[in-house]
Amino acid sequence: MSSHNEQQDIWPEQPPSRKEMSRRQFLTYTLGGATAFMGAGTILPMVRFVVDPILHKKGAGDFIKVAEISKITEEPQEFTFELKQKDGWYDSTATLTAWIRKDAKGDIYALSPICKHLGCTVGWNNDKAYPDEYHCPCHGARYTKLGKNLEVAPKPLDQYKTKFDNGWVLLGDIVPNTVASEEA
Repeated sequence: MSSHNEQQDIWPEQPPSRKEMSRRQFLTYTLGGATAFMGAGTILPMVRFVVDPILHKKGAGDFIKVAEISKITEEPQEFTFELKQKDGWYDSTATLTAWIRKDAKGDIYALSPICKHLGCTVGWNNDKAYPDEYHCPCHGARYTKLGKNLEVAPKPLDQYKTKFDNGWVLLGDIVPNTVASEEA
């Protein structure tokens, strides 16, 4: 007898109950899930739009055919060319200028016309007081034929990467001048 009473004390008298979801919990989960789904559907396209340019591979600079090698002289000549570019999401065409010349050895150089002082455009032989030099009309900066800075500007003119193909001069990215230091 005593063993039966002991067993009744150990086992609970209520039957095991199932843990059911209340109506309030069901509505909370359903509305929360629907709100999260709609929020993600709205925010993800905006994040993709902002991040999209970063996800595209940036290619190495292309070279553009600018001038025939046979037309290049020892006197710097101004050539303009167009560059198709993509800035973020916008495609555009930029018109660029280069001063191209060859030296006595036949090496061809292409200089950027952007003055290193404040960004004005330099010209060749446009100041009668200083012949055979690049001159900036804005603040009087002067450069030699190879782009070495003589006055006002802190650095030499930048140069274009050059390449030659089938009798044409092709220009690439603008890089710091390496030929100006050869000049004494």
